[in-house]
Amino acid sequence: MKLKYSIKLVVGLLIIIQNQQLNAQDFNNYLQELDGESITIEMIAVKGGGFLMGANSNDSKRSDDEKPNHKVEVDDFWMGKYEITWEQYDTFVFGEFGPEQFKSKEKLNDLGIDAVSGATPPYVDMSFNMGKESHPAVNMTQYAAIMYCKWLTSKTGVFYRLPTEAEWEYVCKKGKTDQGTDLKKVAWFDENTNEKYEKTGLKEANGLGIHDLLGNVSEWVMDQYDADYYQSSPQRNPWNKPSELYPRVVRGGSWKDTKDKLCCSARGQSKQKWKRRDPQIPKSNWWHTNAPFVGFRVVRPKIQPSKEEIKKYWLSVIEDYGLN
Repeated sequence: MKLKYSIKLVVGLLIIIQNQQLNAQDFNNYLQELDGESITIEMIAVKGGGFLMGANSNDSKRSDDEKPNHKVEVDDFWMGKYEITWEQYDTFVFGEFGPEQFKSKEKLNDLGIDAVSGATPPYVDMSFNMGKESHPAVNMTQYAAIMYCKWLTSKTGVFYRLPTEAEWEYVCKKGKTDQGTDLKKVAWFDENTNEKYEKTGLKEANGLGIHDLLGNVSEWVMDQYDADYYQSSPQRNPWNKPSELYPRVVRGGSWKDTKDKLCCSARGQSKQKWKRRDPQIPKSNWWHTNAPFVGFRVVRPKIQPSKEEIKKYWLSVIEDYGLN
């Protein structure tokens, strides 16, 4: 009996070790292809861990909304090597939508997706002649960026979303993005641009292999902006779930910002005036007309949420924007 129990225990341990090895082997950088599309998205594996989020309370150069620094832990995830480009985004905006474009409606149901809504085509060139194709896509709302992630999920069969504010800062700090002696080597900002964004990937990557995290365009994250959120932020995988349309958080600074805005702990916030030239009544849910400095990149959690969790997430987004 004891021998039989020992054998079962050893076999069980071997299975656990084998599964851990398989998981470790699977957690690598990869190139995401999309069914029926010519675009691909490069993803970088980011091993989770703990870090001090925010700025030191004694740092007079940093804003109060970056303080206090506090311990945070995030799980493993993949992050886009580059910001989403116009070529990648326009595939979503000008593509054909609806369940019929996929292998089956059951595939969507298995992913916790009931339908994929198409973005309204912009009435003007939202790049404002600063460049398309491999330049970063800009001027989309946070809602539009999230819907791109939903479309990407439906096309690939794996869950994509925006990063949380904590995940974004973790990658920035773990990659030592703002610790170099010359910020111009890794970022486009007001000192080295011609009043426009540039193609993705022209600057050096950070220590994790991720480009343009600082500068070029600011990036949407999932969180509601709250200047006092760090006072009571959860320690593990914090996410300040949105409850109001404004303001939402953007990170990283952009081509039009000064050097002090290009810091791993710097926090930006969306504004209603980003829609001031929108002639539509009501204003578009999909486009800003005055935010040619805001784009996004995508992440994928290592552990895929359940179908029910994914469906709840998409429904919560619709509720957050008052579209239910």
